Amino acid sequence: MRSRLSMTYGETGRASRAVVVTAALLVALLALCVASLCLGSVSIPAGDILAALSGTGGTSSTSAEIIWSIRLPRLLEAALLGGALALSGYLLQTFFNNPIADPFILGVSSGAKFVLALVMVVLLGASQTMSSSMMVVAAFAGSLLTIGFVLVIARRVGSMSMLIVAGVMVGYICSAATNFIIAFADDQSIVNLHNWSQGSFSGSNWDDVDITAAVVLSAAIATFAISKPLSAFQLGEAYAQSVGVNVQRFRVVLVFLASLLSASVAAFAGPISFVGIAVPHLIRSAIKSSKPLRVIPACFVGGAVFCVGCDLIARMAFAPTELTLSSVTAFFGAPVVIALMLRKRAR
Repeated sequence: MRSRLSMTYGETGRASRAVVVTAALLVALLALCVASLCLGSVSIPAGDILAALSGTGGTSSTSAEIIWSIRLPRLLEAALLGGALALSGYLLQTFFNNPIADPFILGVSSGAKFVLALVMVVLLGASQTMSSSMMVVAAFAGSLLTIGFVLVIARRVGSMSMLIVAGVMVGYICSAATNFIIAFADDQSIVNLHNWSQGSFSGSNWDDVDITAAVVLSAAIATFAISKPLSAFQLGEAYAQSVGVNVQRFRVVLVFLASLLSASVAAFAGPISFVGIAVPHLIRSAIKSSKPLRVIPACFVGGAVFCVGCDLIARMAFAPTELTLSSVTAFFGAPVVIALMLRKRAR
């Protein structure tokens, strides 16, 4: 009886902790959003931002244009794509049962970037434009191809460490092929493709935000909806099958959602490193639980906080020079990965 009570209190405590952590992340996200809208080459007071967003006037047309056309779309893209990266990393870590699996490490982001760059160059060479939806489709195809190749390797190698090494090598190959395409492209507008390939939220517009919100939020809701079978899957495929989960179909769903989320990031922001590894690990450590029902919401908000904060640092640290986003995310994310590996070795 006493053990049942302690288990009940323990579950209640972990659930409360997850709520508190998620609420704290939402407060941090709100503060970062205000800072991102206020700070830049032109500083805008918080009161003017509220006036511009509410449409009540009291702010200059220039400030309103900066907020609505530049900073707000970029902010929303950073929040949505940061959450997508964190969720994609969480799904891949669950799928491969490896805490350092994520779209960047396994080469999924690089594969999406390669196919997207290839399609973009072909269309530009034919004097055609590429819509936002077409970018997502091309990146999604690249993500699926790369994950499929990694799965083939996973069946042939028994060691997860070798799988990670293979994923890194696939990423290098795709990145080299992408650079080759960019270097020999004739169109001068490929310079924009090169800048995109470095990872950045700059240049985001409302069309991108609309497509991103539709894809990412739909995938995030679907991920939350499979929390229960995902919890069973974490305990092993045999256990999941014993409680009625169609393991083969569920694995396809996991790959599909992880690819869709990572493809959205690759299409609109380019490759961004370490977010998919660091955020899920930090969230699990903060809430002291790995239950998907608790981790998924906190993971999405945590990814948004991480990317909005890193984007703000990239813009403001050496203004007017803007750093590449991956350099900032690597600066904060790499120590988390090192600590994770050291803790695993100690255990």
